[in-house]
Amino acid sequence: MRRSVGAVLVKDKRILATGYNGAPSGLRHCVEVGCLREEMNISSGERHELCRGLHAEQNAIIQSALHGVSLKDATLYSTNHPCVICAKMIINAGIARVYYAEGYRDRMAEEMLLEAGVEVAKI
Repeated sequence: MRRSVGAVLVKDKRILATGYNGAPSGLRHCVEVGCLREEMNISSGERHELCRGLHAEQNAIIQSALHGVSLKDATLYSTNHPCVICAKMIINAGIARVYYAEGYRDRMAEEMLLEAGVEVAKI
């Protein structure tokens, strides 16, 4: 299942970075080359390593790193609840809050964000 997901990182009422889900810069998107996950009938939220795309949260964090922008105490707004891979990146980037619009059930992500003290809320 292909999703259209976006993420925005904000601090002190200023946009720090944005991201959307898709293939790495300069590479063809799965729409062009086919989706291995669909071919293998892999359920949403599983086997993230088999996707050629990055999540919106990952792209926003990477854009921040690329441009030397600290995310310490920033807020992340995202279409979906982060997966466990994104949750680990959020924690290590020092992001303090995550607000999301739709549920993306990943119990391990929820537990890790809670343990790390990251505020998470559905809006």
